[in-house]
Amino acid sequence: MLKQQARAVAASLYAADLASTLGALAAAYLVRSELLPRFFPERLTALYPFTVYLVLVGPIVVIWTGLLFLSGAYRSRRTSGLKDETLLIAKIVLGGTVVLTILVYGLRLDFISRPFLPLFAIFNTLFLIVERLAVRIVARKVRMRGYNYRTVVLVGDTPRARSMARLIHDHPWWGLRLLGLVRERPASSEAGTTAGGLPVLGSLEDFPTILTSLPVDEVILAVDRGDIETLEDIFLLCEEMGVKTRLILDFFPHVFAKVELEEFDGTPLLTFSTTPTETGGLIAKRVLDVVLAATLGFVALPFAALVAALIKVSSHGPVLFRQVRCGLNGRPFTFYKLRTMVEGAEGLLPEVAHLNEHEGPVFKAAHDPRVTAFGRFLRRFSLDEIPQLWNVLKGEMSLVGPRPPLPEEVARYEKWQRRRLSMKPGLTGLWQVSGRSDLPSFDQWMELDLAYIDNWSLTLDFKILLRTIPTVLSGKGAR
Repeated sequence: MLKQQARAVAASLYAADLASTLGALAAAYLVRSELLPRFFPERLTALYPFTVYLVLVGPIVVIWTGLLFLSGAYRSRRTSGLKDETLLIAKIVLGGTVVLTILVYGLRLDFISRPFLPLFAIFNTLFLIVERLAVRIVARKVRMRGYNYRTVVLVGDTPRARSMARLIHDHPWWGLRLLGLVRERPASSEAGTTAGGLPVLGSLEDFPTILTSLPVDEVILAVDRGDIETLEDIFLLCEEMGVKTRLILDFFPHVFAKVELEEFDGTPLLTFSTTPTETGGLIAKRVLDVVLAATLGFVALPFAALVAALIKVSSHGPVLFRQVRCGLNGRPFTFYKLRTMVEGAEGLLPEVAHLNEHEGPVFKAAHDPRVTAFGRFLRRFSLDEIPQLWNVLKGEMSLVGPRPPLPEEVARYEKWQRRRLSMKPGLTGLWQVSGRSDLPSFDQWMELDLAYIDNWSLTLDFKILLRTIPTVLSGKGAR
């Protein structure tokens, strides 16, 4: 019955989300056709009829449906905050709008007004947030009045159990009603007494009777690590009776990795990951990489050919510089740059090592004598990085991410610094837009890379890409 109710709630939310999204389509058209021309009469032309714009309904329904379900938008969110749900909505709308924009321009739907899609994204985000906020307000009022609640039994007389009990007590709008606590072992006190203010329902020996005599919706196991092996019968009994079971997993309080449960051919695995795991967002990131890298590469091709000719006539040596770098989790790959140094510059490194201006396993010098005059110009505006668009297209790099290090640099990393290899390296990143080589320490560089990994989102990627433009044009921090 509860599963049927959950499916009904999810179906209702899905219908409301689609209604809000299609309502945003109509609102965007109305604002673009009626309101904006009053402020910009000379810049904006008349739109095609709204019926023409209905061609977008099919792609929107397909794209948004996929993103909503892939992102887990219809999982129970009793215990999650509005901020988390708002961020989820923003990611879904941003990802959907990017895919829709690529589709519109790829199919050459020239009748779509340029301001229309950004307006649609803004209204879609607002409508979905307002809709979810309204659902939360109604759900909270219903639960506060004692309806739509789930009954919970805690197993374990531990600090974890008491902490969980306080959380449930302090958040009545979650709709969780705590029936009591089950001790791991029989105690001198009988059922009906209290432990830390919680009613004791009995011990594990009494658990089958507790499940059959009380209306239990969920069981939360809050036991010590050493007691997990003794709980198999509890899991099997709850499974047999259709009672949801949860296990508190804060056995490693100092580990900040995200915890996920995965399955390998029927074998459950508890996964601890410090890198982004959102499939939809990572797919959108890769699509963005391919589209932008291909577009920028095509646009820059004539200019790159001119630069290559100037490199050839200005100094002896090949146009392209190839070097082995470390990619995702240390995978070696061939890294491409336009040559900015004299031929054989790598062999001259010991002679200029005393010019290094950075601590740690990197070499950065403002007046490196190995750099040619034309190479200094290329480096100042990051023009030597153009060939790395090929690395992006090959999947060895991303547009945004930590810069790819040399194997000899990685060999000198401290343990915590190696975590920067857990995400695909990029053309630009948080380090580049925060001062590049002007940063005072190598550790600060590493901390910025780790901050990017810990806080990654498509929105952050877009912010970094936009901030990269003035950084490159100014040439600040280039070496």
